[in-house]
Amino acid sequence: MGVLAIDAGTTGVTALLVAPDGSVSGRGYAEFSQHYPEPGWVEHEPGDIWQAALAASGQALAAAGGGPVSCLGITNQRETAVIWDRATLAAPRRAIVWQDRRTARICDALRARGHEPRISELTGLRLDPYFTGTKLTWLAEHEPVIWQGLADGSLAAGTVDSYLVARLTGGRRHVTDASNASRTLLFDITAGAWSAELCELLRVPGRALPEVVPSTGVAGHTDPAAFLGLSVPIAGIAGDQQAALFGQGCFAPGDAKCTYGTGSFVLANTGGMVARPGGGLLSTVAWMDGSGVLTYALEGSVFVTGAAVQWLRDGLGVISTAAEAEALAAAVPDSGGVVFVPALTGLGAPDWDPDARGLIAGITRGTTRAHLARATLEAIAFEVRDVFDLMITGGWRERSVLKADGGAAANDLLMQLQADQLQVPVARPVVHETTALGAGFLAGLATGVWSGPAELAASWQLDRRFEPGPRDDSGYARGRLAVGRAKGWAAGAAPAAP
Repeated sequence: MGVLAIDAGTTGVTALLVAPDGSVSGRGYAEFSQHYPEPGWVEHEPGDIWQAALAASGQALAAAGGGPVSCLGITNQRETAVIWDRATLAAPRRAIVWQDRRTARICDALRARGHEPRISELTGLRLDPYFTGTKLTWLAEHEPVIWQGLADGSLAAGTVDSYLVARLTGGRRHVTDASNASRTLLFDITAGAWSAELCELLRVPGRALPEVVPSTGVAGHTDPAAFLGLSVPIAGIAGDQQAALFGQGCFAPGDAKCTYGTGSFVLANTGGMVARPGGGLLSTVAWMDGSGVLTYALEGSVFVTGAAVQWLRDGLGVISTAAEAEALAAAVPDSGGVVFVPALTGLGAPDWDPDARGLIAGITRGTTRAHLARATLEAIAFEVRDVFDLMITGGWRERSVLKADGGAAANDLLMQLQADQLQVPVARPVVHETTALGAGFLAGLATGVWSGPAELAASWQLDRRFEPGPRDDSGYARGRLAVGRAKGWAAGAAPAAP
C-alpha cells in the first residue's frame, strides 16, 4: 500500500507514491504553461494544472507498477487565486498566481488608510500583492461579473488545493486546510477561522470561500470517474512550504528548513506560539492537527531563486538545462564582480518591494556566461542569508543545521555557497522532494500508515552535509548595494544612494 502525494507547484506538478518506510516507489512530473498578459502579471490556466496533476499521478502509479493506493495528500503553490464554477468545475478566467504584482496599488491604498497594522495583527502577514486576498479585491474592481458569481454562490474561490479537491471529488467538496488559509490575508491565525472583518475590508464574499479543515484528516474521497478510477480518502492538505517543513521532520520548535524551488522559503517551527517578528518576516500556520490544534512557523519568503536559473535557460539561452548551471558556474572561481538581483517579480523578504525589478551590474568586457551563472547562484545564497540573519536577530532559536530541499538543492555548488554565507551546516536529505513527501506524511498519519512524528522523523535520511567554509562578505555587500539600485524601478523611483 502506498500513499499518493500530489505537489502542484508553480511550473508543474510532481506526484510521488510513498511507501510505508518513507521511500519513494514511483515518481511522475508534468509541466504546465505560464502566462504573462502584462508586465508584472502572472497567470495559470486552472485546467492545465488539473491535467498536469492527472498526468503526473498516472506516471507515478505506472512507475510503481500500479500498486494499490491507501490515501492521497495534496500540497500546492500557495496564495494563487483560483475561480471555478461550482456546477461544471470550469474556470471562467485564469488563476492569478502568487508572483503576480497587479495589486500593488490596492495594497498601497490600504496601507495609506492605516489598515496594515490590523491586518498583520490578525494574519501574521503584511500588505503585499503576494497574498490571495487583494487578488480577489482586484476582481471586485475590474471583473464585476466574476465577483457577482462569487457573491451569489455560483462561483467558488480558493487556492490551488481547493480547486484540486473540487476536481478530485467531482465537485462534492469545497475545502482548504489551515496552512493555505493562513496565506490569504483573510484568516485569523489565532482564532483559526476566516475573519469577517477582513472579508469585508477586502470585499471578498465569505460564501465563496472554502471550509477550513485540518492539515491531517480525511477531507473527502476521490471520485473514480474523475481521478484515474481511484476511490481513496484525501487525508492530507498543506501549502507547499509548510508541507516541506513537515516532510523534513521539523517537528520541534526551532527546527528550520529552506526549500529551493521557484523561490526560496525559510521556515522555522515556533510550536504553539505565534511569533510577532519585524524586519519583513511573516508568521504563518504550519499545520493543524486532526483535533484542531495549530502549529505555527516563522517564514522568510524569497520570490525568485530557482526561477532565476530557469530564466537563464528559457529567457536568455545561457544554459540548455538547469543542471548545466552548476558546471558552468564552477568553471570560474568567482563572479568577476558581476552581481545579479533576481527581482523578476519584485522583492519579498526582507525588502518587500513589488516595484523592484531584476538588475545585473558589474559587467565588463571580460564577463562571460560563466560569470553570470555564478552570480545567479551567489544571488540565491545572498537572498537566503538576508532572511536567515533576520531570523536570528529576531529571536529565532537557531539550531545547528539548516535542512535544504527542492529542485535547486541538488546543486552542490549552491549548497556549499549557502553554507559559507550562513556559517551554518546545510543538510540535504536523500529525498529532495520533501514538499510532496510532507503531503504524503500528513495523509498517512491520518489513515494509520504511520504512527506518529517519531516514526516519520526516523525515516529521514541524509544525502550530504555541507560544512561552512570562508564567507565572501564583500560579495554580499555588493549584492545589497545592487538591491538598493533595483528597488522602486517599476514605479519610476530614484535609485537608492550608494
